[in-house]
Amino acid sequence: MGWLSRFTIAVSFLAVGFIISPETFKSDGSDSSTSPALITALKLSHLLCFSTAWGAALWVTFIGGIIMFKNLPRHQFGNLQSKMFPAYFTMVGICCATSMAAFGYLHPWKSSSSTEKYQLGFLGSAFFFNLTNLLIFTPMTIEMMKQRHKVERESNVGEEVGWSKNKEVAKTNPQLASMNKKFGMIHGLSSLANIFAFGCLAMHSWYLAGKLSL
Repeated sequence: MGWLSRFTIAVSFLAVGFIISPETFKSDGSDSSTSPALITALKLSHLLCFSTAWGAALWVTFIGGIIMFKNLPRHQFGNLQSKMFPAYFTMVGICCATSMAAFGYLHPWKSSSSTEKYQLGFLGSAFFFNLTNLLIFTPMTIEMMKQRHKVERESNVGEEVGWSKNKEVAKTNPQLASMNKKFGMIHGLSSLANIFAFGCLAMHSWYLAGKLSL
């Protein structure tokens, strides 16, 4: 586990502390100790971190990845993704945890409404799905990808742009066919977790939009 992963987990514990017991982080345990400047800073932190997570998830999931897939040799595309996704899930995870902590401080669980509790749930779920991807699915996907690349290179597959010749070769290569099945399952779970995280952020964006006065 790299230092970024450890840092992400540490931030998550801090976020949970803000949600469960925000009074712990106040100077005298009273709401009066929360200055207007601190409230504004917390709102700004929440907004900036949420918007960063939302924008990054939108770009990586629906735009950047598709463009790279259509324009890069497949092995080059895979190697680039293997470097990009750990950083992506770390950044989005930290942003979700920070946003959740700020929201939890401003809306303590014990006194918050059911709507606010749902929003904490959405932010917490987005963080959980990103953390799952960072610590479990992404390392497994990268390792399986490297193994598959090795087998593909032996069959002169992987330098094509866009759709792969992999399936045609796999029809006569049982080893590659087996690896394709394992890779597809792990990659599918990773993609599903990413979509769930994006959906949770989308739900919170709807809540925030309802609070705006334009």
